[in-house]
Amino acid sequence: MEIYLMQHGLAVSEKEDLERPLSPTGKAQIEKSAAAIRMMGLRFDLIIASTKKRSKQTADIVAKTVEYPVAAIVETESVKPTAPPEASIDFISQFRQKSSVLIAGHLPSLAKIASSLLTDDSEVSIRFENGGLCRIDIETLPAHNGVLRWYLTPEQLAFRTTP
Repeated sequence: MEIYLMQHGLAVSEKEDLERPLSPTGKAQIEKSAAAIRMMGLRFDLIIASTKKRSKQTADIVAKTVEYPVAAIVETESVKPTAPPEASIDFISQFRQKSSVLIAGHLPSLAKIASSLLTDDSEVSIRFENGGLCRIDIETLPAHNGVLRWYLTPEQLAFRTTP
């Protein structure tokens, strides 16, 4: 299974909006990242988002760009910012038959999910950025011996879409 982890785009402050949707800059970040994902030929059997607005907006933009049905995005509390990695991985485990899964999520949960997929006895530090994309390959879930295939920053993804 290929698991793709993407941190949502830059959000507005709580002062501006308690729901913290994507800011105009955040939308642009995700649109560029999504365009790069399309150019890379990536396809997803499943897209998962948290119930937070910025995560859902991120998943929606990627889904539309790669022609994944927006109505099929699965929303769950198990990938919210403070969700324990075990809960996230347990949730993903019900989709074992899928070969390619994108999670549009938050920090610190994305970093903890990545760490848990890669090792069981220590913490791996991966610096996620808004709109960046990470790929971890695993044979089966739950797993603690995944392989980090790559991590692309938003700048690297944006560069991928420039002529």
